[in-house]
Amino acid sequence: MQIEDYFNFLAVDDIRIKGTRIGIESVLYEYIYNGKTPEEIDQRFHTVTLEQVYATILYFLQNQQKVSAYFAEYLEFCREAREEQAKNPSPAVVRLRQLLRDKDQLNPP
Repeated sequence: MQIEDYFNFLAVDDIRIKGTRIGIESVLYEYIYNGKTPEEIDQRFHTVTLEQVYATILYFLQNQQKVSAYFAEYLEFCREAREEQAKNPSPAVVRLRQLLRDKDQLNPP
């Protein structure tokens, strides 16, 4: 079995763990940025096996340059999405913000 057999390569920017909807970026974020152990990551993602977590980490270690570029693009996409969401909040968010402002006016500190 090749390490790539653990993944579905849906697009250049979409690599999923086979049999799940979990992208490798989710596992790697927990591993790299949150310092989680493979066992902790396995507990976080119920549809992923411990073997798949280790395979994802191994795939990253064997392809650091390529996966790092993939991961950087993912992080940039997330940043842009947060900015867009802040510029154009949903009607529900606008309404909740208004309710909070009204509440603060009624109950000053």
